Amino acid sequence: MRPDPTFYASPKLAMEAQPENYAYTLLLSPDFSKPDALAVIDVKRASRSFGQIVHTVTMPNKGDEFHHFGWNACSSALSPLTGHAFVERRYLIIPGLRSSRIYVVDTKPDPTQAKIHKIIEPEEVFRKTGYSRPHTIHCGPEGIYVSALGGGGRDGADGPPGIFIMDCETFEVLGRWEIDRGPQTRHYDFWWNLPRDYMVTSEWALPPQFENGIVPEDLLSNRYGHSLHFWDLRARRNVQTIDLGANHQMPLEVRPAHDPVREYGFVGVVVDTTNLEASIWTWWREGGKFHAEKTATVSPELAPKDKLPPLLQGFGAVPPLISDIDLSMDDRFLYVSCWGTGEMRQYDVTDPRKPKLAGSVHVGGIARRTPHPNGTPYAGGPQMVEISREGKRVYWTNSLYSTWDDQFYPDGIPGVEVMANAGANGGLELASDYCVSFPDGYRAHQIRLEGGDCSTDSFCYPSV
Repeated sequence: MRPDPTFYASPKLAMEAQPENYAYTLLLSPDFSKPDALAVIDVKRASRSFGQIVHTVTMPNKGDEFHHFGWNACSSALSPLTGHAFVERRYLIIPGLRSSRIYVVDTKPDPTQAKIHKIIEPEEVFRKTGYSRPHTIHCGPEGIYVSALGGGGRDGADGPPGIFIMDCETFEVLGRWEIDRGPQTRHYDFWWNLPRDYMVTSEWALPPQFENGIVPEDLLSNRYGHSLHFWDLRARRNVQTIDLGANHQMPLEVRPAHDPVREYGFVGVVVDTTNLEASIWTWWREGGKFHAEKTATVSPELAPKDKLPPLLQGFGAVPPLISDIDLSMDDRFLYVSCWGTGEMRQYDVTDPRKPKLAGSVHVGGIARRTPHPNGTPYAGGPQMVEISREGKRVYWTNSLYSTWDDQFYPDGIPGVEVMANAGANGGLELASDYCVSFPDGYRAHQIRLEGGDCSTDSFCYPSV
């Protein structure tokens, strides 16, 4: 037995690996009229089927609402302390955010033959964890970590949400991860620095605040999440919480530096309720304490009332709505999805506390409605973003969450996936020959790349 060749000891070695051949993309049926699905897209530039769906795994149930997903195992399996070096990056773990059901999809022997391996029914999740609404998947050295956005009860508000663990080979739900959760009462994303032995988690909302759409009264009253939480990874306890300020509503994706020597990372904040700005915050550890500061902002765009959905007409402007961020494997470029204004931003974060805008493209947007360079209409805006390991290709989709889509883009969001080419020293250009349209009635959410990508793997050894 040998370690999976797609496990990389360091970020630099991951960048030197062969490029991806396939992109896996989650498809959701926003009206629950058909089952959600996993699309496999050919991304080999020389292939006859480049940019086309070459396989689809359709689920047997309706109403799951696919959102985020991840691998059963990745480079973290090479951990010198608790790793499982002889597992494979083989299975995709796909939670239904609305149903709390979890699918395990086998991608071997070939992605074009991917199939359902196991289904974990919501009752098992409820019984063993007390949590619901499973969301983010990260492959850890000793198992699969799953964040849940809901607690118990029908509406998911009976007790706080958190993280639970699954076995990375049998896929059995083991139990809650937290020993001492501290003050965290809402959940969203999480990630870690394995050798430094800490985790960072963020906050969105409880299910009653997101499942039926954004609740304007709660947003304007600053009742969504606005804190970052830091954890002792081995002791499984909260060691520090940083409140970003109640007006900084919804810190979502957390992106630690890939090189474990670097003790910093980034989080995107959806909206500042005082001025509709979105923002990027940098967090770091120094002197045994964690710190965070706002390091970049994105301003709202003024727009006439007739170009705005009812939700925004009273503001006369489009907020950027940072819905995803992703960090290149060399920790040099941070990509920022401005779902409201239809902009994908690229920041040079060589100095992590002084991001510099290095590139930008527009496609979609609430008011702009910029078409793709090939002329295809693009509804929605840049949303879930994924970066190839060597940093040359940046993929993204256009749907945020079914009910939020309907509020901000009431004319509908047909599922689309695009790709931009990134310059070695910055700059972005949309690829005119890559614009994947999905079957009618489906929207597209998160993307995973064959062999790993920049929001999948965590590394145990420094780059040389």
